[in-house]
Amino acid sequence: MKRLTLNSILKSRAHKQAVVRAVGLTSHKEVLIDPLADDCPEAFRDAAQAAMMSDKSGVHAIEGEDYFLNVFNPPLRLIIVGAVHIAQPLASMAQLAGYDLTIIDPRESFASPERFPDMAISHDWPDEAVKAFGPDHRTSIVTLTHDPKIDDPALQAALNSPCFYIGALGSNKTHKARLDRLREAGFTDEQMSRINGPVGLDIGAKCPAEIAISIMAQMTEALRKGTKS
Repeated sequence: MKRLTLNSILKSRAHKQAVVRAVGLTSHKEVLIDPLADDCPEAFRDAAQAAMMSDKSGVHAIEGEDYFLNVFNPPLRLIIVGAVHIAQPLASMAQLAGYDLTIIDPRESFASPERFPDMAISHDWPDEAVKAFGPDHRTSIVTLTHDPKIDDPALQAALNSPCFYIGALGSNKTHKARLDRLREAGFTDEQMSRINGPVGLDIGAKCPAEIAISIMAQMTEALRKGTKS
């Protein structure tokens, strides 16, 4: 790998940007690709984006030559807003799936090291905490409190970010009221369509662990397929 290429990759990682290094197996031509950039080379765009979304490096045929596409993705991150019962199994599952995790809840009795051992915890107000976290396209944000004073500021910050997944716990009635409040705050229906609410795939989940499974499944679908259920 050329030193200039390595420096570019390190710079992209520092800025939490995905980058794909393509090397021709015959020509040894090297191309460094930002799959999300407007100026991404058209010939490489689809293959680079597919490799980025799958987190899988491999060989792709591009313009009559086989290229090895090496994916350098930022880490997966999950922000959980609300240190409620569902947050505990969700946090554990997310860590097993490779997410860097942060729990946000200004209520210190809920977000405690005893309830969330060895996990990053923030007691800042959610909008400030989410903004300080700097969500990127590899970030997922889930709100769980049912309390508009806590969830709404976090959702507003999430909608103003490029995060790949936004989920909000609550019934259909709760979600409708939530959307009405966000609409009054100036968000459009198109913007709010990014919110998965009620959160999680409809698998008939009842207990906190089952609800956490449904959330992780929906997050994974959004990450790997780029879909919103």
